[in-house]
Amino acid sequence: MDFNFLAILVAAIVPIILGFVWYNPKVFGIAWMREAEMTEEKIKKGNMPVIFIVSLILSFLLAFFIQALTNHQMGAYSLMGGDPELAKPSYDAFMADYGDAFRTFKHGALHGAIAGVFMFIPVIAINGMFERKSWKYIIINGLYWTVALTIMGAIVCGWQ
Repeated sequence: MDFNFLAILVAAIVPIILGFVWYNPKVFGIAWMREAEMTEEKIKKGNMPVIFIVSLILSFLLAFFIQALTNHQMGAYSLMGGDPELAKPSYDAFMADYGDAFRTFKHGALHGAIAGVFMFIPVIAINGMFERKSWKYIIINGLYWTVALTIMGAIVCGWQ
């Protein structure tokens, strides 16, 4: 089991590219700004290079982690300790039988969407309720991350 660094890197760029589209004023940008109580002045005060660099680093960590949700072989890899030289014959037999099973874009997209719906939306909703944000705000951000994770999951799972 090896990590596909290029797939992880491409997947890490997805939230940034999707964010340009999703939060564009012609899509959800105006509604999001209103619901987030964001103004043009607040946006201009932010250090955008730092925000984008940190966002890319965090997205890279997320893309790296989403492999564990989409690539079932990661479980077998972790059970044998991560060092193929120490693996027992059963690991080799398992990988011979199931090495590329479920390694498709479709499977990764499914698990990415499941992560968005059952992990990210609940976290965003809980935070949003305590922050007294509207359900519109929660839905805009929750669906953004669900779509992002769907695409990221497809990339890290299907790209071999």
